[in-house]
Amino acid sequence: MILIFEVLKQSLMISFFVFNMMLILDYFNVLTKGNMDKIIKKRKERQYLIASFLGATPGCLGAFLSVSFYIHGLISFGALVGCMIATSGDEAFVMLSLFPKQALLLFVILFIFGVILGWFSDKVAPVLKFKTCEGCKLYRIHSIKECKCFDKQTIIQNYQKLSPIRVFLLVGIIIVLVAVIFGFFGPSSWDWKRITFAVLSVISLGIIATVPEHFLQIHIWEHIAKKHLLSIFLWSFSAIMVIEFGFKYWNIEEFVREHMELVGLIAVLMGIIPESGPHMIFVMLYANGMIPFSILLASSFVQEGHGILPLLSYTVKDSILIKLFKLVFGIVIGLVFYLLGY
Repeated sequence: MILIFEVLKQSLMISFFVFNMMLILDYFNVLTKGNMDKIIKKRKERQYLIASFLGATPGCLGAFLSVSFYIHGLISFGALVGCMIATSGDEAFVMLSLFPKQALLLFVILFIFGVILGWFSDKVAPVLKFKTCEGCKLYRIHSIKECKCFDKQTIIQNYQKLSPIRVFLLVGIIIVLVAVIFGFFGPSSWDWKRITFAVLSVISLGIIATVPEHFLQIHIWEHIAKKHLLSIFLWSFSAIMVIEFGFKYWNIEEFVREHMELVGLIAVLMGIIPESGPHMIFVMLYANGMIPFSILLASSFVQEGHGILPLLSYTVKDSILIKLFKLVFGIVIGLVFYLLGY
């Protein structure tokens, strides 16, 4: 029962963060009349740098944000591949505490390869006739009349006759915000994650409180809540539940330790699992001097923590393609570093 509660908590945290990021992206792109879209999409090179940088930041939040960019058509398939290569998930914090110099070197290497291989993936995908998804069809820029924000008259009209959807969303965000502040939801201590959750809650509350009814109904409710949110939660819950049961009852960690001759191959194969736990095994093995840097690098290439879970709810095909690209890259780069003596 405790395991189910913990998995439920993790799934809700992921879903809440993605909901907030999609809401903020939709809002600011409408507010700027599409200028944010143009800034990011103007040059492909910029996409690779932005996505890989977000991936290289510790934790999964940068990966979640890049998935939101991808779903909205702001970055390419290759840019998202680059982000997922650069992402080390929550293990980044552990690595920084155990071996900071090597961890920083690892992040820099992953960032550089994220940019290069992101570009390479965009070149290779069309040749292999891979059809990646397009931006979400509900994501579009409407006229100023439909989505005029911070208009005093519009806000007054909204509250003269409050819609049930606005009341539901406002109450829901307020409950989450209070839960985050008092430590009932999200991280238990006031670290940067908890601060991020609180700030996002306040921003989302302000958006929901002031947007016109059109934006509330079409963008927030029909698009983000109904089209994406439930799928994100169900995918996250199912994937994490299967993985947690695997570690609890199948004793995967012991299997890895007893078959060290296969540890390199196991490292990249276990990286396919959309969870931070498997990668932690290789972080600890490296910290104790039991595996070389090349195996840690190969594992880091393929895994991305929870970063890919929101994408699974939108397109399973693209999620599998990204994993395949990363698997090949991880094996090749890891082998090269191993043969070079690292």
